[in-house]
Order: sequence, then C-alpha cells, then structure tokens
Amino acid sequence: MFVPEPLADDVARVTFPLPTPPGHVHGYLLRDAGGWTLVDTGLALPNVEARFEELVASLDAPVTRIVITHMHPDHIGAGEVAAAVTRAPVWQGALDYEQSERVWGDPSWPERLADWLASNGVPAPVTDDLRERGPAFASLIRFARDPQPLAEGDRVAGWEVLELPGHADGHLGLLKDGRLVCGDHVLPRISPTVGLYPDSRPDPLGDFIASLERIVALAPRIAYPGHGDPLDDAAGRARELLAHHDERLGATERALRDGRRTGYEVSLPLFAPDLDGTGRRFAVAETLSHLERLVALGRAARVEGDGGVSYTAT
Repeated sequence: MFVPEPLADDVARVTFPLPTPPGHVHGYLLRDAGGWTLVDTGLALPNVEARFEELVASLDAPVTRIVITHMHPDHIGAGEVAAAVTRAPVWQGALDYEQSERVWGDPSWPERLADWLASNGVPAPVTDDLRERGPAFASLIRFARDPQPLAEGDRVAGWEVLELPGHADGHLGLLKDGRLVCGDHVLPRISPTVGLYPDSRPDPLGDFIASLERIVALAPRIAYPGHGDPLDDAAGRARELLAHHDERLGATERALRDGRRTGYEVSLPLFAPDLDGTGRRFAVAETLSHLERLVALGRAARVEGDGGVSYTAT
C-alpha cells in the first residue's frame, strides 16, 4: 500500500519512487482544519494514478490543495495526475510555472539546451545524446497547467511561503512554528545542484548563497527535505553548504589560471572525468553557475564571440 508516514500531528511524509539515484523523492502532507495539503508529487511513472488513489484512500480527510516547491521533474512530474485524482487545485510560484512551461511544455527544449551547451564548449557526443534522449523523458512530466500563484509571504494551510531561489530559480519553502518544508534547498549528505541554464536568473549560485544565509538566520528547529531524513540542524547544514561552495569557487578560479576556458573545459578538472552524458551536462551547468558567480564578484570575466562563450581570470 502507498501510505504516508506520520512525522508530527500535522505532518506526514509520502515517499515516491524514482528510476534514478537517489531512488526516491519525498512529498509531504500538511494537516489543517479543512484537510490535507500535498507538497510535491513525484514523477508520472507507470501506475501513478493507482498510487495516488491508494494515498487518498488512506487519509482521514481530503487533499484540499497541492503545492509545488519547484519545477524539477521529480517534484512536479505527476502534478496533473495528483490534481485529477484528488480534485484539488495546484499552487505554484509564478516564475517557477513560467519556467515549467518554457522547459517541460516546449518540445524544442532539448534542442535549445543542446545548442546552448554547445556554445559553452560541450562537444557533439554529449549534445547529440541530449537531442536523442531528451524527448523520451517527456512522458514522465505531466505538470498541472495554470496553477494558482504563490509568492513570498503568502500563507498555505497556516504555513508561510518563503522564496528560496538557487537550486531552482523559483524554489519555494513553507515555514511554520520553526518547521521548514524545504524541498531540495537544503539536503542531508547531498549538495543540491545549482546550475546555469538558458533563460535562467543570471547568478543562480549568488541566489543560492543568499537563500542559505537566510536559513542560517531563520535556524528552523527541523527541516523536511525532498531527499533523505529530516534535518534537526538545518542552519548547520546550510553553513556546510556555504563552505562547500566557497571551496568550489576557489577551485573554479584556479582552473582559469592557464588562460581562457569554456565552461566545459573548466568542468573537466572539477568533476569526475568518466561522467556519462547526463552527468557531464549537470557538471557543466554547475560549473557555469560558479563561473558566473566569479564574474559577479569581479574575479573572472566572460568573453563572448565567434558563436561561443568562454571565461578568463581577472
């Protein structure tokens, strides 16, 4: 049976399977007087309708709304299905939904992303892999159209909405009584990916650092993440992630010492050399976020021309 795991009187965890590491993603159920709010939906895997029907049947009250923390496939992918089964409205950040439409709602996205990666030095075998495999993933992403918009300071089932950009430009969290539903903003053991992509905010790592500093200041007593166990020291974990990215910025800067480099070239010494196509694309996007943070800090310069982008030390 697909049933939730109680974590508190008004919080339960739903663990959805994933076909790729880490093998799971957590959604959360938040109780108020009207029923349950479901936070995140997992992927639209086979039999997803049956899973949601089992979930609804196991609850003592209806699901009255669905909230999306961010537009990554494992969090948004089954939004349309969850809405159909529960008959509940979906709520999502406006920027996050705009990017969902631009990425998952546009069949040309794999081609556009491949061209953009090529302009950052990524070789043809990697971009061709994206062009071939990208459309096959589309069936797992059935996001809900035209959701109700959420923004900083809104309240959902008594929880305050926080805008926490970085891992995704429109990433949201929910805060109540020192408890934080944090999506993928702060994770135990895993460093959330922070990548630069076409049409994204210009400095996603700068956004992520500011959002981590906000978690340090808020110091929630417990955080419920999208992967892994609840965090009883989210502020401490945020400090660890800040230190990690400070070290990675230094390594990225050192990779520019020998002259001008593309994002792909800089990624090679920073990440394992034997990554597959998907891994290398994530590595380049993450490297580019660090390079753009160095540009914003005046520690590197972007050079555009001849159909490509490269970076140099300053």
